[in-house]
Amino acid sequence: MAEKIKVLLSEEEVDAKIKQIGEQISKDYEGRQVHLVCVLKGGSFFMCELAKRITVPVSLDFMSVSSYGSDTKSSGVVRIVKDLDEPLKGKDVIVIEDIVDSGHTLSYLLEMLKNREPASLRLCTLLDKPDRRVADVHVDYTGFQIPDEFVVGYGLDYDQKYRNLPYIGVVEFE
Repeated sequence: MAEKIKVLLSEEEVDAKIKQIGEQISKDYEGRQVHLVCVLKGGSFFMCELAKRITVPVSLDFMSVSSYGSDTKSSGVVRIVKDLDEPLKGKDVIVIEDIVDSGHTLSYLLEMLKNREPASLRLCTLLDKPDRRVADVHVDYTGFQIPDEFVVGYGLDYDQKYRNLPYIGVVEFE
């Protein structure tokens, strides 16, 4: 089965939105340092671009979680594949995600991170699919709300392809 990619959000739109989010975070954390926690793999593209646009001091860490195992449907059980390298206690933490849909994994992850006693804990996502939300997850910084379509680019993949697209596209199967 072949697929075609239709542009949903252009590179220029994505770039402008990331700049805007960076400015808002810089304003909200003025005089403080912010600790960005990237949820791998997809969030890495967004986090790197966002970090460059934040003007307050920034530190970074990475985490990988899985709720899929070897299936294409979520098992509901969240597994930490790669944990953080640094403790969060006393830090102003922003979790960076590429996309928020059902919220199951993030709900679990945010609760777990809250137990590590950060000074503050917020969530930032490039893309939000509120129509798919099942778990109650509050997103503090949102790039774009998008329809319930399968998207790729800017870190999001289909079968490990298309992560490197500089825009957000919708996968159309032919």
